[in-house]
Amino acid sequence: MLLGVFERASLMLMALFLLTRARPFQHIIQKQQRRPIETALLSLLFTLFAVFSTYTGIDVDGSLVNVRIVAIISGGILFGPWVGIPAGIISGIHRYLIDINGPTSLPCLITSMSAGLLATAIYFKIPKKNYALWGCLSAVFCEIATMILIVFLAADKALAYNIISHISFPMIVGSLSIGILILLVQYLDEETNLVAAKQAKLALDIANKTLPYFRKNTREALTSVCNIIRQETQADVVAITDTLGVLAYTGVGAEHYFNSERKIGKMTQQAVDSGKQIISNNLKTQAFHSLLIIPLWENGKVSGTLKIFYRKAYCIKPALREMATGLSQLISTQMEISRVEELKMMASQAEFSALQSKINPHFLFNALSAISTLIRIRPEQARLLITELADFLRYNLEQDTDLIDIQKALQQVRSYIAIEKARFGKKLNVSFDIDDVHFMVPCLLLQPLVENAILHGIQPSTKPAKLCILIKKHGAKIKVTITDTGVGIEQSVIDKLYNGSIETNHIGLTNVHQRLLLLYGEGLHVKRLNPGTEMMFYLNKEVLC
Repeated sequence: MLLGVFERASLMLMALFLLTRARPFQHIIQKQQRRPIETALLSLLFTLFAVFSTYTGIDVDGSLVNVRIVAIISGGILFGPWVGIPAGIISGIHRYLIDINGPTSLPCLITSMSAGLLATAIYFKIPKKNYALWGCLSAVFCEIATMILIVFLAADKALAYNIISHISFPMIVGSLSIGILILLVQYLDEETNLVAAKQAKLALDIANKTLPYFRKNTREALTSVCNIIRQETQADVVAITDTLGVLAYTGVGAEHYFNSERKIGKMTQQAVDSGKQIISNNLKTQAFHSLLIIPLWENGKVSGTLKIFYRKAYCIKPALREMATGLSQLISTQMEISRVEELKMMASQAEFSALQSKINPHFLFNALSAISTLIRIRPEQARLLITELADFLRYNLEQDTDLIDIQKALQQVRSYIAIEKARFGKKLNVSFDIDDVHFMVPCLLLQPLVENAILHGIQPSTKPAKLCILIKKHGAKIKVTITDTGVGIEQSVIDKLYNGSIETNHIGLTNVHQRLLLLYGEGLHVKRLNPGTEMMFYLNKEVLC
């Protein structure tokens, strides 16, 4: 009979175990605050357990050996009064109605209802860590109370004593199985918290290891980041992209991956456009069958993605997904901080470059030589040139703000060109085509490009050359174009500019390109002409507002 009780308790335990493996049920169990419908579902479940226990009971002289009390008390202790009390009342009434005149019907009704109330008291008064112990004690208490009531309420005392002599031991000992049932549900909570803690620790460990590389913000540094993530997640491939192409790739096929231009694929573009994770556990692309794509965010916009590939199917499990989500948030934060730091560095480099041109002895020597020559032959022009030089130097010395009106930036350009025209004379022809636009732009954005066009395009040319500066409205943006008809930029210089490996003598060019990328997400568009060079970029007013 005792084995029969344990068998029925095992059926309940097995059913509950299977339910706890289902994710929707796991969420309901783990919640601290449940919706009414979720509480009603739990109440119905444990009520069914209790009623089912009655139906599967072993008949002994008109009584039923069952585990109904186990279902009532475990439900009440684990989930509160709205589960324990209804289960006790309904299953107790059911037990009474199926055998109204039975010798144990009324005692079972009384103890079933009492069990729901007792479980509620334990739920509110006892710490969770002691639920299993108090559950066992309360179940034993209820079964002993049932035995006493059977004797006390029975009309046939001999029958009552005969019943309890057979059922008391299996019922009381069998009720101890409630401890296992309570521990099962509590273990689910602990298991979930433990997994979450491990994944959070893993994400933090990866973030700590990758932090030094984000400060460099180069392909090599991002590749090192991907290597660290791949080692920690045991993935076959890890990649980081921006919104256009792959920035870093490591793992299977890495040695050949960047031999050709690599743009993001359709699934990655979908993640960028929607801002949502993309998970595939049955992918059939090349040699990969599991894929996780997580958007990376900066300033509230998707700036790229983190991609994790496996060659085996069904490798993207919930724990990995949660860890990768937390990791992507940390990576997004690190990249945003890195972008701010890089922007500060670029601004410092721009200021340093400006300082160099302010005190550059060659620049000053050439300007003063031109003025000295003009003083003898065209004193009025020399006076104007001195004014232009003073304005140019004053602009560089007094500029202490991050943003200036674009028209003020053009004044610096005009002063610089006036000085250079005095040097080059008829060799340098400059034209402006400027729309009436007024909005704030970063300092030292235009003049370094004009300087680059003159020094590297027009000065080496043996023929007179033209320099055209266009600032035109282009929808919600401003299109800035600087074109010269000089010797033309080498394609290798353009490639190095985009790869971030340009020589220091083009620091002004690379500085402007990097700052445009950081501020607007789109850098310089440089094109070799025949003859000359075109440098073009867009300014977006909304980015700086």
